[in-house]
Amino acid sequence: MAPSDSVCAKEPRVSFVAETLLPTTKGAYRVRAYRDGVDDSEPVAILFGDVEGATDVPVRVHDECFTSEVLGSLKCDCREQLDFAMDYIRRRGPGVVVYLRQEGRGIGLANKIAAYSLQESGHDTVDANRLLGLPDDSRRYDAAACILRDLGVRSIRLMTNNPRKVELLGKLGVVITERIPVLIKANPHSAGYLEAKRARMGHEIEAPPRGAHEVVAS
Repeated sequence: MAPSDSVCAKEPRVSFVAETLLPTTKGAYRVRAYRDGVDDSEPVAILFGDVEGATDVPVRVHDECFTSEVLGSLKCDCREQLDFAMDYIRRRGPGVVVYLRQEGRGIGLANKIAAYSLQESGHDTVDANRLLGLPDDSRRYDAAACILRDLGVRSIRLMTNNPRKVELLGKLGVVITERIPVLIKANPHSAGYLEAKRARMGHEIEAPPRGAHEVVAS
């Protein structure tokens, strides 16, 4: 039995709720809603095309970011990463974006705003969390593994710059055949944040070699 099988077989980790076809400014996507039995959050899978039984499926496991995705904050690259992933699965799918409700690397919206306040005093994103007594990154990915299992995805090409995400999904039994970089051009407000992710959290955000097939988002 694969690790993801044993994880998902425990007390309902993730239960399917409903599916709808959603027209968006980027095209029509299938959206499947789930309920996470561990924390009662409501992750969704955003799909383009049929992924049942497919291998090497382009997948983005994306964490909610209210400040950028709703308010248009320029302090991070989250909205651009989501846009990149939705465009990618539409152009090169079938593919999936698994959207998890883990604001602020898992610390929640209010704590994230508190961390932003500390960053105004010159602290980077890592030190701000630590000054608040919070972890650098508390996100969990068992819900994503269970959703991919429910969708019948056999292996994935993961859109991420984060080696921790690759490691944790792999430990949950998700077969990752390739990492697709999601390279977002920094702006004056996000440059420090992106540098902290690279230097202090090990994110692989260097530009790919010239001629590489990955698309650099802007």
